[in-house]
Amino acid sequence: MARYTGPVCRLCRREGIKLYLKGDRCYSEKCAVDRRNYPPGQKAQARKKMTEYGLQLREKQKARRIYGVLERQFSRYFDIAERQQGITGENLLRLLERRLDNVVYRLGFARSRAEARQLVRHGHFTVNDKKVNIPSFLVRSGDEIAISEKSRELPLFAEIIEAAAQKTPPVWLEVDLEKMRGRVLGLPNREDIDVPIQEHLIVELYSR
Repeated sequence: MARYTGPVCRLCRREGIKLYLKGDRCYSEKCAVDRRNYPPGQKAQARKKMTEYGLQLREKQKARRIYGVLERQFSRYFDIAERQQGITGENLLRLLERRLDNVVYRLGFARSRAEARQLVRHGHFTVNDKKVNIPSFLVRSGDEIAISEKSRELPLFAEIIEAAAQKTPPVWLEVDLEKMRGRVLGLPNREDIDVPIQEHLIVELYSR
């Protein structure tokens, strides 16, 4: 499967904000955005004012990078969102939030979405007591996500659960860290999604 394998801190610098792609490192003084708050590249600091199209493109790229999806997959999500009832931009964010790797991250069972994606691929999670190893699997209201029985004794998850105790999941999810299980209470509303994305710019880009 194709995926980005370059330095992820470069992506944050390109967008000019923290995308929290490296978990705990993003909160430390080692964060590249804090140390070098300008885009990568030799002529980055001399770039001219961005056009309307450039702003729209950057917003789409930012959304792709936050959720870790490639261009073709992102386009499919947009097509689905456009066919659904309601506001297209909000539908798009709701679809991205429903990805299993994102839900695992939101529950605190991984320190970043990239780590969540890898853990899901390696078969460490179940949905409604059935193993699911597809990061793009879309959860539904009422679904229960849990760390598999075989994985619960791994030292990695002991560290992750300890760190998760300091975090609060979004209102549309509930988590029981003692049982290493979480539940989808309902689909998120726009105000429940705290990503720094102006989804209307993405809609404008695809409407060109």
